[in-house]
Amino acid sequence: MNVERVTPKTLEREKAAEYALAVCKEGLGKSGVKTKNLGGGSFGTAVGVTLRDGGEAVVKFLRADGMLGKETHDLRLLSENCGVRMPKVLCSRCADGEIPFDCYIMDKIEGKTLFMSFGKLLYAKSARLDFADRVTDALHDIHECRSDKFGDTVKPCFSSWRECYEPFMEEVYSAAKKLSENGQLSAEIVSAMTRARDRFSSIFSQPVSDACLIHGDLNVGNIMVGKGLEITGFIDPLNSMYADREYDLFQFNNLSGKRFFLCDTYLKKYGASEKAEQKLAFYGLWNEVYCFIKAGTLIPFIMNPLVKNMNAVLEKEV
Repeated sequence: MNVERVTPKTLEREKAAEYALAVCKEGLGKSGVKTKNLGGGSFGTAVGVTLRDGGEAVVKFLRADGMLGKETHDLRLLSENCGVRMPKVLCSRCADGEIPFDCYIMDKIEGKTLFMSFGKLLYAKSARLDFADRVTDALHDIHECRSDKFGDTVKPCFSSWRECYEPFMEEVYSAAKKLSENGQLSAEIVSAMTRARDRFSSIFSQPVSDACLIHGDLNVGNIMVGKGLEITGFIDPLNSMYADREYDLFQFNNLSGKRFFLCDTYLKKYGASEKAEQKLAFYGLWNEVYCFIKAGTLIPFIMNPLVKNMNAVLEKEV
């Protein structure tokens, strides 16, 4: 994973809608009659398109170079190995003079994100536990896809997880220190990182035996639900790779994930490594700092609990 700031290309909503209609006409041979902006994250813009024949599709425009092959490859790979539906890539298109953004068309996953389905927070504990069972079963299906090497899904090349993860960890730490020195990242965050980094060898002392396929960003914002707690799909994988399967679990604790017992359920059902708590705290903090380095956006209600948790976990070891 490249650890440096990326400036996304600008794409106005009106242009995105215009391009989406053109892409559907060209790629699907179908005219669209209505569009809806669906967000898309720091480096993407997703546009929902209602087609004249009544069908629906989603066009995702990539606002940074070099993302198209990786995103479409990972969606296809994850779809083949996931027990719940993931967006199916229908076609892709490279940037040109007419539409200056790489993009791809995928089918639409019905429902809303779990994060935005606030009423479901009030469901009975038994219903939330049943939901956690189904989510973790589907994620474990993904983790059952293995490689003989760790690293990126396109070309894994590392013999061990530490060989893969430690250089990334050091790059993120180095970049964080520079940002802190420039006043762009708080000293409190870097202090927690420094303490954690000093104990890296202890926290990661247990070897990871299996290089498991991971989604990379399965939090409550990327789990789609319909009526009740029906799972309609998983969306938006990020930096999918063959990794320590626990590298896929820290996202379960972000936002409202703990309310649904997602991480605890996975670890109880499928087992936890000796220092899973410390690793998850480490992974969560490093990932959020990495996202800040890449996109320049710091979200306090995500970052602050991660720093607090990292410090608390480290105190337990003293």
